[in-house]
Amino acid sequence: MGKAKHKIINWPEYNQSLRNRGSLTFWMDDAAIKGWLCHQHHGGRGRGFQFTDHAIEVALMLKSVFGLSLRATEGVINSLFELMDVPLTSPDYSCLSKRAKTVKIAYRTPSHGPIAHVVIDATGLNMIYRTS
Repeated sequence: MGKAKHKIINWPEYNQSLRNRGSLTFWMDDAAIKGWLCHQHHGGRGRGFQFTDHAIEVALMLKSVFGLSLRATEGVINSLFELMDVPLTSPDYSCLSKRAKTVKIAYRTPSHGPIAHVVIDATGLNMIYRTS
């Protein structure tokens, strides 16, 4: 790596921008919260689903975006819900594994660059990438 092209003259601002690289904002709208748990039986034999297809899709997308294992995905989602004071839980890793085979995931390849915001609304999971 070569020498920097521009001399840094405002060190506090530069240091803050480096710290902000690790900053992440996570939003979840009310419709997504209400649509997390499944309230209807799937119509087949056996016990009904506890989580909607939307919840499984969001969990699997987070797993993919952040390169997590299924167990880590469960932990991250539970931690986010706790931080957001949302009275929900994540599907456990075995549920995610089983449902991943049947849920259709509409996932776009992420653009290059760090993720600044993660938004979950009734339409699904969206990432907003930091441009600077």
